[in-house]
Amino acid sequence: MPTTLTITPPSDYALARDVCSYGYFLLEPNHWDPAAQTLDRGLQLAGGPAGVRIDQRPAGVLRARFDRSLTRAEQREARNQITRMLALDTGVSEVRAFHRSDPRWKRSGRARLFRSPTLFEDIIKTVTSCNVAWPSTIAMNRRLCEVFGAASPSGLRAFPTPQRLARAKPMTLRARCRVGYRDARIVELARRTRSGDIDEARLSDPAMSDDEVFAFLKSLPGIGPYAAGNIMQLLGRYSRLALDTESLRHARSVLGMDGSDTELMKRLAAHYEPFGAHRFRSYWFELWAFYESRRGPAHEWDKSTIGTTFTAAHLD
Repeated sequence: MPTTLTITPPSDYALARDVCSYGYFLLEPNHWDPAAQTLDRGLQLAGGPAGVRIDQRPAGVLRARFDRSLTRAEQREARNQITRMLALDTGVSEVRAFHRSDPRWKRSGRARLFRSPTLFEDIIKTVTSCNVAWPSTIAMNRRLCEVFGAASPSGLRAFPTPQRLARAKPMTLRARCRVGYRDARIVELARRTRSGDIDEARLSDPAMSDDEVFAFLKSLPGIGPYAAGNIMQLLGRYSRLALDTESLRHARSVLGMDGSDTELMKRLAAHYEPFGAHRFRSYWFELWAFYESRRGPAHEWDKSTIGTTFTAAHLD
């Protein structure tokens, strides 16, 4: 009998808003259904991949329906992965602290950002989003899942494990997944994750400062300041910005700033400085609100149409 889990989220949790809060919800193996308001994907568990469909019941409880039976250990593993992915560990008190810092988002309730079930998946998604147009990021992640991701009983793919990618040949990644210069870097990141060198528990430990985490991330292959800042927010550390060409467009078209790229980067940093530990949240929700002003609410986006063209380059 396939397993169904019920999960009680924080009292202010809204599945559609909080899943469709960050672009990774549009990347494989995630499948958001705008009509049904459900999230489907494969999860890699101890006993193999399992497909899951997540929805929210009228009382607010989340329901996760799997396409196979899960052992008790796998149920715990699945709960942990879903908790991370949906940011269910961001409690009401943290949301309120953000809204005190930036009251613009209190009415909408925005505070949580969607991420992946594992840090490794988030790192690879970040690497595939650097120095490339969004449609290519979509294509790379689709191919990674098709070529290296295991399929669940219903055919839903899980993201490739670090163990699987650590054994891959860079030339295979380049040829079959079209990851370009990222090929050897992805293999090395997989190997360092497999070895325990990249350890989420350590990077999430409050005893490790944001400066220390940022420095460690920048030491990894293929991770520069932008990627390190983005991975930090995927770790729940929002004190760093992840600024790129999207940020420059935002500065000019939304914030009305002018000047050279270097000048704009400095002005953006100063603009978000007052938000302190919540800098990334304030920045991101400004950017996301701009996208939605052009394409409508993200929870209504069709993955194959609007979802491929939501970046500012296509919306200005």
